[in-house]
Amino acid sequence: MLNIKIFGIVQGVGFRPFVKNLADAHKIFGNVANRGSYVEIFAQGSELDLENFLRALQNENPPRSAILKIDVENLPDENFSDFKIVESVHEAGDIFVSPDIAICEKCSEELFNPDNRRYLHPFINCTACGPRLTILRNMPYDRERTSMSDFPMCDACKEEYFDKNSRRFDAQPICCNDCGCEVYLLGKNLRGHDAIKFARKILAGGGIVAVKGIGGFHLACDARNFSAVQKLRNSKTRPTKPFAVMFRNISAVEQECFLSAEEKIFLDSPQKPIVLLNKKSGTIAENVAPDINKLGAMLPYTPLHLLFFDFPDEIIFPDALVMTSGNPSGVPITIDDEDALKNFDFCDAILSHNRKILLRADDSVMDFIDNRPSMIRRSRGYAPLPVFYDSNKKSVLAIGGELKNTFCLAKNNLLYASPYIGDVGDLRTVEVLESSIARMKDLLEISPEIIACDLHPRYQTTLLAEKISAEFNLPPVKVQHHYAHILSCMAENNFHGEIIGVAFDGTGFGDDGTIWGGEFFICNEKTYRRAAHIEKFLQAGGDKSAREGWRIALAFIKNLDIARELKLADEKNLRGQKFLLDKNINCVTSTSVGRIFDAVAAVLGICKVSTYEGEAAMKLQACAERSDKNFRAECKNSEEIFNEILTRRLLGENICDLARLFHERLSEMTAQICEELSLQTKIKTVALSGGVFQNSLLSSLTTEKLRRRGLKVLRHELIPPNDGGICIGQAVHALQEKIF
Repeated sequence: MLNIKIFGIVQGVGFRPFVKNLADAHKIFGNVANRGSYVEIFAQGSELDLENFLRALQNENPPRSAILKIDVENLPDENFSDFKIVESVHEAGDIFVSPDIAICEKCSEELFNPDNRRYLHPFINCTACGPRLTILRNMPYDRERTSMSDFPMCDACKEEYFDKNSRRFDAQPICCNDCGCEVYLLGKNLRGHDAIKFARKILAGGGIVAVKGIGGFHLACDARNFSAVQKLRNSKTRPTKPFAVMFRNISAVEQECFLSAEEKIFLDSPQKPIVLLNKKSGTIAENVAPDINKLGAMLPYTPLHLLFFDFPDEIIFPDALVMTSGNPSGVPITIDDEDALKNFDFCDAILSHNRKILLRADDSVMDFIDNRPSMIRRSRGYAPLPVFYDSNKKSVLAIGGELKNTFCLAKNNLLYASPYIGDVGDLRTVEVLESSIARMKDLLEISPEIIACDLHPRYQTTLLAEKISAEFNLPPVKVQHHYAHILSCMAENNFHGEIIGVAFDGTGFGDDGTIWGGEFFICNEKTYRRAAHIEKFLQAGGDKSAREGWRIALAFIKNLDIARELKLADEKNLRGQKFLLDKNINCVTSTSVGRIFDAVAAVLGICKVSTYEGEAAMKLQACAERSDKNFRAECKNSEEIFNEILTRRLLGENICDLARLFHERLSEMTAQICEELSLQTKIKTVALSGGVFQNSLLSSLTTEKLRRRGLKVLRHELIPPNDGGICIGQAVHALQEKIF
């Protein structure tokens, strides 16, 4: 008899029913059970049958599962007469929680089949699809430990649940029109299909609907209706930040966007992320993603989404909906009715449901660089799948950064990054962060022995880390922001040892008390040296300087006449800013590459004041990609690069060509510095991280120039290069700190 332990994503994906059916097919007796951190099988049969069974376990596993390790031990035979799924038993160990999975093709077909008893059921699911993480209280993954425990199964669902030949055999969220969750309109006496039809009518007529999904609410409107989109912008106080668009199907996406084979695979994957695609000259309203060349596209991933587009009624419905996160500015996504009523009073309807969301999960967002994925926001569909990184066996809670916050729980070589939380400037977000940490600690059964956080003394995340550390009498490990960026890239690539790290971003607290953001490190997991950095410049105006690029531009120009000629700002603001710079009042020293992007965008007249984070950089990249001009490679420092752009701008050269020139010059300078550091240190590997490397043009150009110099390049793919990934780096260093 074999005792088989299977580790990985093997809970919530129909793995036990798969094992049961496989065992019956191969004449195997025994049993299978969830053990919290793994699935355990006792398998008894002939040597040949056991061999075939074990091979089939590894090669024919369910499509949503992921086997990471199999341990096999020979045991004496027992008196088994059949093969059974036995009651789950909880045991400590590594835990792999399945993220929420988009509706599968078979359930989609049943949803619109009038002969199926789940016809038009908004919560149809099976062992291959449906909610997982967001409904889970604790492991092992069984119905009584999910929010589906509020809905007792009807006799018909029970029969399927216990039928080994059913697709819903042991499917924990199983339900139907008779026993499952129900949709309803808040403030109106409409439920079920009547509620859906009412919401469809509102959307088709140019209205706004708040919709509760798997991990929170969305705000939806017709993506081709300029007035509807503008009403949503005005109501949400979001003047220009791009909205994501949910399309009915792939065909609708291809009418509006260019779609490569690689992008299509991810767009239509079980994770169903938002994918940033190059726009065509289509009919999506201009104000959905103004002044940039990309559109965030996604496909329906819940039965309710599919019913929105294709409910069989008389309404002529659009094939593209703006589908943006339902949250007030600076606050995490809304998940319950009470907050929805407070937050979405501007909506024409609020469509909710009675399945509790136990953990928020916003949509994941992904770009592509050189035909490879580049995660922007890692959440639904991906979190909390762990990153594997060889370390010690201690456990860590890494709180993450202040912006784009995610936190990390680490244990036994596994680094679990949480779903996206958001910007932690609002106390309501801090409360959500605290509660999410508590839930994930329970779910993953991790009691941290080390608390890690950012070096910045005034970040809310730092204060929270100090609070938690005090409760457990654990001094926090404070990790420099840009060093954490590089470590996160090393961890994602499972790289150990010395590396040249390039960290470009907007803001990070430096060891010397200044603002860093253009850093070159020589580092490993336990230590780093700041080997080079972008030329220092004055950043005046406090928080406004991060939003108003003209202020940074003036710091470089140092000449009011030129600033007037470029119409950077009105006379009063120009004189006031120049006074601050001359007297060094309300100024900080900065090396931020992000701010240099802002300054160049201002000088070129592309964006002088940003209404959302990264606006200037996104518009600068979009402008650069409209140029087809090639520039001779030259190495310059950042100040020289800016001055060249300024001089050529004053001579009247094309701004798109100058935007391209900036990217070319910056990437060449970066590659040249890395080459010099490599010659000094003999290190041949470079890691690129930080929010600036979300810029696909800069990242691609820099990678090309580094490889041309014989250097190996590590980049992010499924962990964000922005602050959404630094919790991973904090955890890596904290583990090393404990060792050394």
